[in-house]
Order: sequence, then structure tokens, then C-alpha cells
Amino acid sequence: MRFSVRHLMQYDYSAPVELGAHRLRLTPRVGACVLHGHELTVTPAPTNRCDLTDDFGNQLIALEFAGEITRFCVESRFTLDTCAPVPPPADLPPLPWDATSAAQADYLRDPVPDPTVQAFAAALADEAGGDALVFLDLLNRQLFTRTDRQIRLEGDAQTPAETLASARGACRDLAVLFIAAARAQGIPARFVSGYQAHAESVDGQRHLHAWVEVWLGQGWHGFDPTHGLAVGEGHVALCAAPDQAGTMPLEGGFWGANVRTLLRYTVEIETDG
Repeated sequence: MRFSVRHLMQYDYSAPVELGAHRLRLTPRVGACVLHGHELTVTPAPTNRCDLTDDFGNQLIALEFAGEITRFCVESRFTLDTCAPVPPPADLPPLPWDATSAAQADYLRDPVPDPTVQAFAAALADEAGGDALVFLDLLNRQLFTRTDRQIRLEGDAQTPAETLASARGACRDLAVLFIAAARAQGIPARFVSGYQAHAESVDGQRHLHAWVEVWLGQGWHGFDPTHGLAVGEGHVALCAAPDQAGTMPLEGGFWGANVRTLLRYTVEIETDG
């Protein structure tokens, strides 16, 4: 599938400010994709740029600035072709899995395990008869059908327990709950941020999207609980990390006294499928 994306972020400040160092995560993770071009326009122009790769394989762009400004704009444009994902292996061991793998420790660690989430995951694993793929499909469809899916423009993801109890949340909330339930059964899982082709949001606008990837012994495989579907050619990942904090598209700060900030953003997506 051919993807063309334009993502604009514009910050307006009520008084002149000085920008601190910023880190951008707006470069697509190519993987099975074929990237045809990526343009990044930053205003004001940075005084220094450094392209990096973080510990999780994400492409980072570190920027430094000088002088005072009242507007900061970042525009990312790219075109790529996606490919169909490789099917998951069929001969997986029964759940629960051993959650002590050193190689996948970052994707198994749950900072605050919650007994209600653990019980929810255990009940689904029982219903699946211990079959990992059936469990993941049940989890994906359960979160899709039981949750009042919403757009929430501000704030980090809710805790998994809060989303489970309220049955309400944005895509990042469902992703975090999915990750916690998968890890409760010993399945390594990570948070993914990117773009989705077909589904328009309830507010009629396009936004960054969040989903989940799980490690099934021979690679990462994606699940999108917001849509109740496996991740396929209609998803383009920007970055993946053990938690949401490692996938923020733009990080940085500014210096200024008594300054109000207004953020406007636009996401435009065109596909041929």
C-alpha cells in the first residue's frame, strides 16, 4: 500500500522564548516498508542537527537552537510502500510463558502489576485454552468491543487498571492495557506510535495512532485493539518502545517567563488502498 503522510506541529508562544534542545521521532521505521522519501522542515532552522538511533531501534533527530522566537513549527512529509506482515508462528508453547527472559526484559517488566488486570488476562488465557494466538486475538477483540473508544488530546495514557475498570479510553489507553495483559501471561509486548490508513476518528480528524507489538519468538507481530484487528499493510510505525514515554514524536522545552503556549497540529494521510 502506498502511504503519503504530512504531519505538521505548530507551537505559538504568547511572548518571546528560547528553545532548548529537542528530539524528534518522526522518521518511519522502515522494516518491511520501502521508503521513497522523507522531508523534515523545522522553523526556525536549528543551529545543530544530529541523527541518532536509540536503544530500541528508533531513528531520532536531535536539534539545538539559538535566539528568541514566538513560533516553532515542525513539518514531516514522507511517502512509502507497506508490505503484508509475516504471519505469526503456529507452534507456540502454551500460556503462561516464563517471564524471566533477559533478552526481552524491557518488554516484560510491569512497573505496577495490578491484580484486576492479571485476573482479566488469566481468564482470557483460560478461555483460549492456553493457546497464545487465540489469547491475543481474544484480548484484541475484547478491548475493541468492551471499550468506549474516545479521542483525548492531552495527557499520558491511563493506567491499565483504570481503562479496564472504566471501559473508556483513547488508543494509547487500550495499547497500554493490552501490553499489561500480555505481559501478565509472560508475552513480551511494546508500545507503537504511528499512522493508520483507513479508520477516521470520531472527531473527523486524523491523529497519531497507537497500537501494540508482541514478540512471538521469531519477530514482532502487531495488534490494534482500537480497531480489533491485527496490524497489516494499513499501519506505518514511527517508533516502538517498552512504554509510551519512549515514543513521543517531539520532546523538548523552552525558557520564558509567564508564557502561554498554543499547539496546533495537522495530520494528512493519503493511500492507494
